[in-house]
Amino acid sequence: MGGSRRSTRVHVVSDVHGNTEALARAGEGADALICLGDLVLFLDYADHSRGIFPELFGAENAGLIVKLRTERRFDEARRLGARLWSGLDREALIEEGVRRQYAEMFAAFPTPTYATYGNVDVPHLWPEYARPGTTVLDGERTEIGGLVFGFVGGGLPSPMRTPYEVDVDEYAAKVEALGEVDVLCSHIPPEVPELCYDTVARRFERGSTALLDAIHRTRPRYALFGHVHQPMARRMRIGATECVNVGHFAATGRPWALEW
Repeated sequence: MGGSRRSTRVHVVSDVHGNTEALARAGEGADALICLGDLVLFLDYADHSRGIFPELFGAENAGLIVKLRTERRFDEARRLGARLWSGLDREALIEEGVRRQYAEMFAAFPTPTYATYGNVDVPHLWPEYARPGTTVLDGERTEIGGLVFGFVGGGLPSPMRTPYEVDVDEYAAKVEALGEVDVLCSHIPPEVPELCYDTVARRFERGSTALLDAIHRTRPRYALFGHVHQPMARRMRIGATECVNVGHFAATGRPWALEW
């Protein structure tokens, strides 16, 4: 006599931004962990002493950069950055800081972990740190507990000029490559105003029309994403699809859970 199938539970995190301690616990009680990117902490808008930038230039300069960016004075922020970086090997110093963070965070991932890149991540470094048990996916699908999960990493071009921004057509091609999936996983949200507006930063983050089109066309059960730290709407239904911002893990330390 057959019994009922055991349920599957996954925990989902996004925007880890250096919160290694909580990341090490994020998979507890789950069959798998999904990470939707932004492992790197370059500059913490809430705590100006944390991140690669203040490690190099101090909390005061970090606070000034945050102020200029928050006030949308992006050209002034870039000029200040240019003065601070003058005479320094910017790429080498940033990569050194990213490597330190990646070494800690990839070591904290449980097995199995399925991960994709955020817009502040540096994809070419991931193969050096992803251990057996961590599967990196971008424009690719995998099966977990009988459901098909599709992953799209990175962000779209923005005034912030973050490390992993891809052009609109390249991003759309990655979405198209997934085909029909049960769970659509991305770093950035679909292009819906309520999902893209950050109520604290008081600005719209860049969402994807390709993701929104795929939701209308293929009707996945879920669309999971992060990127917007304090969204106007954390979840909404689009047709048959439940769209969920899984939360700003750097601040909350709590994964979002999906069970079926």
